[in-house]
Amino acid sequence: MDMSVFDLFKIGIGPSSSHTVGPMVAARRFLLECGSLENAVGVEAHLYGSLALTGVGHATDKAVILGLMGETPQGVDPDAVEDKLAEAEMDGKLRLLGSKEVPFQYRTGLVWHKQSTLPEHPNGMKFVLQLADGSIIERIYYSVGGGFITAAGESQGRANEAPGVAVPFPFNTMAELLAQGREHGLSIPHMLRANELARMSEAELDAGLDRIWEVMRDCIAHGLVTEGQLPGGLNVKRRAAKLWKQAHCTEGKRVNELPHDATHHVTLYAMAVNEENAAGGRVVTAPTNGAAGIIPAVLRYYAEDCCPSDPAKGIRDFLLTSAAIGMLCKKNASISGAEIGCQGEVGVACAMAAAGLVAALGGSNERIENAAEIGIEHHLGMTCDPIGGLVQIPCIERNGMGAIKAITAASLAMKGDGTHFVSLDNVIETMRQTGADMQVKYKETSLGGLAVHVVTVNHAAC
Repeated sequence: MDMSVFDLFKIGIGPSSSHTVGPMVAARRFLLECGSLENAVGVEAHLYGSLALTGVGHATDKAVILGLMGETPQGVDPDAVEDKLAEAEMDGKLRLLGSKEVPFQYRTGLVWHKQSTLPEHPNGMKFVLQLADGSIIERIYYSVGGGFITAAGESQGRANEAPGVAVPFPFNTMAELLAQGREHGLSIPHMLRANELARMSEAELDAGLDRIWEVMRDCIAHGLVTEGQLPGGLNVKRRAAKLWKQAHCTEGKRVNELPHDATHHVTLYAMAVNEENAAGGRVVTAPTNGAAGIIPAVLRYYAEDCCPSDPAKGIRDFLLTSAAIGMLCKKNASISGAEIGCQGEVGVACAMAAAGLVAALGGSNERIENAAEIGIEHHLGMTCDPIGGLVQIPCIERNGMGAIKAITAASLAMKGDGTHFVSLDNVIETMRQTGADMQVKYKETSLGGLAVHVVTVNHAAC
């Protein structure tokens, strides 16, 4: 496996890595692969499966249009998105990749295939470029979770890993990573750092990791002061800012009146991030947008409450170790809610955060593995059933709960000696099989679970 930490942690916008970030990347990639756009006279985007069923709530439509304009998740200004889209709709035209202008209407240019799926993944897209001579260029892409995309017939490994990079500590399972640690007497974050240094300089690596934490930290901060109502039609009010105010006295100091107030703050960190995500704000995919609040919340808990002697090193070790767990889950199971349910999003994020916290606290490789295993094990079978197809209920609170579970998992692992009954590799395989057995209506289609037991507006018809 030759995946990078920066494949797992991507700076982008909300509300969904698979339904917003991936489609934006795919739309742009399609046009880039078409070559010259000089003879283009029109473009269509066809959305299938989960993308069609919950795409409006996940802003897939907006993401596709932005991608066709040439925007990228990391580069687009979240505050300018609505103006860009409104201008294009009013003009009835799109500037493909910011240059070639073609007619485009939302109602005809976006086609929702709610009763159909494409063969390789539930999140399928087909783009069609119409040329002046009557011919077309047509390609299919899949958004496979966490902002990763593949073209039809293209393996995920080929699409998302950097070919030809020889890393000093290759691994495809946790057993292999632990064996290398024992053989060389090295920690997991040390080995992951060495692998990254095969691709970039130490200064580039540290700057990249620090940037990831900076965006996460800023996202928490913005979410803790921003009130109001979230978009989408459910009329969900932001709660993190109000609850944060209640948790502090007038001088700005924390008020820990109850023993659990410290963990209450962690819950609010996670909720703040996912409220930002639901509002289409700037977030870090970790490993998905739907689960983006867990790792930042636990990282801030580490930085502020664990009294680290070297916070910068601890944060970098946290992110490197978290990425190792995410890589294993992505390779050997999935991080896509549309493929295996929310166990692959919140469950994986919880495992990543638990392992990262143990590493930052100086825990052994065996304790790191134990923490990650606990994190996933207690999310097995979790469905992805967002009400109205929006990343709001139960997603926002679910991140708060996942962050607390991560800290609990890390605490249990740190107090043990690293021995445990179920291996991380076994629980990842169990997650994969559980996802395969899960009914489709519970996998990010909003056709089952909470999504159908709560009366909502029909967003797809709006």
